[in-house]
Amino acid sequence: MTDSSPRSSTTEPSPPPPSASTSSPTTPIASSPQIYIHPRREPFEHGLLPIPKLIFSDGTQSLASIKDKLLSLSSSSSSESTHRVNSAAIAETLQISPDHARLVLDTISSVLHNDTDPLVNAKPSEIDDVGIGVFDLVVFLYVQSYKRLLPKGHRDSAAVADVWPSTSAFDGFLSALTPLQLVRSNSRRFMPSQADEEAHQLSYLQKHLGNILALLADTAEGEGEDSLVLSIEKLEHLGFLVYFGEKGSERTPLSQNAPFFANSDPDMPAVPVPAAQVLDWLLQNIASTLEHISERVSAKENGPTVASDQDVPMTDVGSTSAKASTSARGPSFIEGISKSSYVKHASDLKGTSLKVINCHESVIYILAPLRYATVYGCSDATIVLGAVGKAVRVEHCERVHVIAAAKRICIANCRECVFFLGVNQQPLIVGDNHKLQVAPYNTYYSQLEEHMNQVGVVPTVNRWDQPLALGVVDPHDSLSHPAGVSEVQAESAICLDPDQFTNFMIPNWFGGEAVGSTKDNPFPLPDAYMVSQQRNHKNLGEIKHILKETQLEESRKRELSSTLHACFKDWLYASGNIRQLYCLQGD
Repeated sequence: MTDSSPRSSTTEPSPPPPSASTSSPTTPIASSPQIYIHPRREPFEHGLLPIPKLIFSDGTQSLASIKDKLLSLSSSSSSESTHRVNSAAIAETLQISPDHARLVLDTISSVLHNDTDPLVNAKPSEIDDVGIGVFDLVVFLYVQSYKRLLPKGHRDSAAVADVWPSTSAFDGFLSALTPLQLVRSNSRRFMPSQADEEAHQLSYLQKHLGNILALLADTAEGEGEDSLVLSIEKLEHLGFLVYFGEKGSERTPLSQNAPFFANSDPDMPAVPVPAAQVLDWLLQNIASTLEHISERVSAKENGPTVASDQDVPMTDVGSTSAKASTSARGPSFIEGISKSSYVKHASDLKGTSLKVINCHESVIYILAPLRYATVYGCSDATIVLGAVGKAVRVEHCERVHVIAAAKRICIANCRECVFFLGVNQQPLIVGDNHKLQVAPYNTYYSQLEEHMNQVGVVPTVNRWDQPLALGVVDPHDSLSHPAGVSEVQAESAICLDPDQFTNFMIPNWFGGEAVGSTKDNPFPLPDAYMVSQQRNHKNLGEIKHILKETQLEESRKRELSSTLHACFKDWLYASGNIRQLYCLQGD
């Protein structure tokens, strides 16, 4: 069963072509012609950890024995047949540290497909006791072998050069970097298209589903070791990787789309089916989706783009006009914002995932509850993310300030960025990073606490100052790396000096939006930052009092006022904040 090549099946015909006249009323249909199988982006985008001991490249050989050991260490109750393991069992089986084992649990909880799983809803103090189901863990471990699609160059290099600074504060020490770091610092990366990524993920699954099914399947009694069968419960574990759905429809359980389980009596346990039959059905559906993607890409290249295309084209980064777009199934996009201020509310976004891509010299406000958020390829920008209940990923950014209230955040390959965080889990730092700083959360808007409650971000737990750095090399990229580099740990982040900490004020852009109850930062400030803030407020009050009480002639008062205004104007231009005033005036 380790061979994932398609097998012929006498019990399941190929999916019918779009014409309904070719299907027989008595023939089971895998899915309607309008519904395709799709990969879940979450485990591929937010669920990969650069920990070498989690990556198994020998198919089922190692994972089969790991599964057996996990099952022997697992616990199950009479009311729950699912075998679950805690971080201690994970650490013992995989020979990793307790911190890394806990990281595995935290990561799985952020990408798990089943929102009713106890791990998803567990409080931070309960996660170890709840643990994770063994078969979900095995699927998670298998996909750690996935290699991301290489980013491709932007179609308009001149536009990139126009907004991406040619010099940087850290250019002076580039000569001290390793060749790997030098190559990465000089390459501008752009996210592959959604269609390319989906096809790449499906191709990976097409190659490896045979092995994954072998790990989930049971051996039929009396049929020999080579006869593997899959129960309806085991099939649902594949929901970690794939789902059926189209045009904004709700994702349905795989068993409801599988012809061999679709008509099962809910009061009677479904009879397990041969794993080879399940594999054939899945491969047929994947092939159909890959063909569909190819047709859509071809149609886009030869004709006008339609609003429902899953592959949302990039906006040229030199454009000064804002662009936001939403695909029918995938995340909303904010792309190519340059030298502007931009705001999005919950009513402006469809879906619960967002990607901010290639934005430069701008201030972007996302004042909405989200499940997932990605910030990619941005520079010299401030990005405010409202409340993110699952995971944030910030990648390939330079001189960016990110303000986020989130369950967890991963920072990869960034330079000279500052992160103002309210996070319930340790910030994860991976890849080639330089001069990163972390600080406590520093803003609010009127609906912030309502949005945090919606997505499950807890204000009483903030681990902003406990960054966890992993390897400088990401084994999930498709690049070749010099020998020994994979053992180097990523540069971690340092805490921002409390004297440099300031609150960030969000302009009142709500307009027709409902006004919430949040009046202040919901995350308590650490003592050092609170003392610094109080000292700054006191100093400001004293200066205002001195200016008010100073006895000056009218001409001297006008001169002082003019000087203060001139200095303030100089600061507005030097800091780039003058652009925000123009944007506010325009709105």
